[in-house]
Amino acid sequence: MNHHGQNKVSSLPNTLTAVRVACIPLVLICLNFPGRLGSFLAALFFGMASITDILDGFFARRYGAVTSLGKFLDPLADKTLICLTMIMLIPLDRIPVWMVLIIIMREMAVTGLRGIAADEGIVIQASPLGKHKTVFQSIAVLGLCLHYTYLHVNFHAVGMAFLWGALILTVWSGGDYFRKFNKVLVTRR
Repeated sequence: MNHHGQNKVSSLPNTLTAVRVACIPLVLICLNFPGRLGSFLAALFFGMASITDILDGFFARRYGAVTSLGKFLDPLADKTLICLTMIMLIPLDRIPVWMVLIIIMREMAVTGLRGIAADEGIVIQASPLGKHKTVFQSIAVLGLCLHYTYLHVNFHAVGMAFLWGALILTVWSGGDYFRKFNKVLVTRR
């Protein structure tokens, strides 16, 4: 591959992250029209954004295109997409506010912990639990955006089932980050 082709591949993950960020306002706008069409379009844009998350990670690892900007923007885009969409679903009575608060508080706590750890020179690797949490949250939000019954499937019920799984994984993976951080601190003393 020539140098020009290499640059295109190495910037692809960041471009996909930018597409994900661009989908966020589209999802939020569509949720302002909570009928079947608005809900379907919100789910469509949310699904497209979720697919860019899978693809950008794949291309970044596959072609060694992991950048500092990407490491910062990718999780920020994910958390923003999921948290803002959940917040928009609250006034539509599609998601309990207490579940959204627990999920957002966990995200803030883990982000803060990772910042403190980085300051101390400690790297806390993302755990498989965190990756599973993101998958469950994404499927839950997709189902709750769709909300209505399509092809005899009650997508609100599917979304809520995955949301309960996401909530369990959210709390579990959050506790896991704090346990790992504490373990590293204890071994340093």
